[in-house]
Amino acid sequence: MSEVKESTMYFLLRTSGKGAAAIQPPEPSISTVIQVMVFLFAILRLMDEALKLAKVLWDFNVLGQEPEKADCIVALGNSDVRTAHAAAELFNKGYGDVLATTGGFGRLTKDAFTKPEAHIFAEEAMRLGVPSEKIIIEDKSTNTFDNIRFTKKLLDEKGLNPKSLLIVTKPYMERRALTTALAVLPDAHIVVSSPDLDFDSYPNDLISVELLINMLVGDTQRLMIFSEHSIISKQEFSSELVDAYQSLVKLGYNKQIILDANIPNLLASVKEGFRNN
Repeated sequence: MSEVKESTMYFLLRTSGKGAAAIQPPEPSISTVIQVMVFLFAILRLMDEALKLAKVLWDFNVLGQEPEKADCIVALGNSDVRTAHAAAELFNKGYGDVLATTGGFGRLTKDAFTKPEAHIFAEEAMRLGVPSEKIIIEDKSTNTFDNIRFTKKLLDEKGLNPKSLLIVTKPYMERRALTTALAVLPDAHIVVSSPDLDFDSYPNDLISVELLINMLVGDTQRLMIFSEHSIISKQEFSSELVDAYQSLVKLGYNKQIILDANIPNLLASVKEGFRNN
């Protein structure tokens, strides 16, 4: 690919204004053009494969439950404020009399947000018409188990004692949110909801396709870990799903997975939370 590098060097010189008149790039040979086309075709094939595999994970994690009126709507904090918008819309439609926003700083927000997730979500909800006196903020939790535990404790302290929750989260986190909430509150009636977005429409200027796939892989791994160790109810993972997960990891979508060496600490932390519940 030396001819490609050489052509690139001339291009940079021309566009920088240095030697623009004197230097003309050599015409790439047919073999160079073919090599570039083969390379680009291979990249496109890999991306197409990754998208198909990621949709398998998406379809498994999205539950598509119909929202139900509950004692409290709980917006699980994360990096996507569309979650807050969906929760506010449900509140404004009468699906709950109280809206709890929950979350401190998480994996993606610790470097991106200047305020805890719960505060940003509360501000978004108020902007969309939810009265401030109807919002309860829980801003200490840093994982989904604590989102639920801390919010329930805060609601109880305020004398609300909810028996039903409508949890709003990201679409691909619906399964993990529901199984986690039921593990923490087995006697509560819990339904999950999310912004009305499919796999293709979910990415935006802040959430790339690459980030989405990495998060899908990470959430699916956590479900596998918690199910295997009976932290949540037993989940059935089809061979198609497991193959898709493993293939995406091999393709390099491993930015949000938990390393094997760190799994014992994760499990110990979650179990400690249950003991203190």
